[in-house]
Amino acid sequence: MSDFTLTAASLEAAMPIFHRYGLHTASDEVLATALHTSEAGLTAQFPSRELLVHHTILADMERQKREHKELYVQYTTAVERLYGLLQLGLRDLASVPGQFYVDLQTGFPQTWDAVMDHLNSYSAPQLQQLLNDGIRSRLFRSDINIQLVTKILIEQLNLLLNPQVFPPDRYNMREVFRSIFLYYIRGICTDEGARIAAEHFARL
Repeated sequence: MSDFTLTAASLEAAMPIFHRYGLHTASDEVLATALHTSEAGLTAQFPSRELLVHHTILADMERQKREHKELYVQYTTAVERLYGLLQLGLRDLASVPGQFYVDLQTGFPQTWDAVMDHLNSYSAPQLQQLLNDGIRSRLFRSDINIQLVTKILIEQLNLLLNPQVFPPDRYNMREVFRSIFLYYIRGICTDEGARIAAEHFARL
């Protein structure tokens, strides 16, 4: 293995390791192997676990943004883009162990602040812009409260992934997703938006 400067793209490989072994307990050896470097090279660039975790989370945020751009190329209507964003968010959240965010919040406060800032400065405005776009194109009802709907959508994702509410061994998570989001988003759609929503869900 050669030592080189780890880029944001290469740091993405650390996320599955942190998910599997934990933010505190993933060994430098396993991380270095996943990142195709040596333990010495990893330590030289990231002398503390806090620094490595911080830059790994930042890299994952950039990965999400790239996927969102690709999604916007694939889908042109606000309704389809909204469903697509929710599906990507669900996929990401489903891969994260429940303890991960607890450990991040308690053990890496600077990084947790960055996650919250990302949610407030990127994710929420992104949803609000989609709702605005949908209203302008007459796919979403003009009388919806955009800020409130944005909050509800984010909380619905959290509800969906709460194993105490929907134990994965008892519920088909794809069906739960459909039951939560299909009917809610259809409810904020105009007739034309509801038609597009139904067509999109038929492809899932």
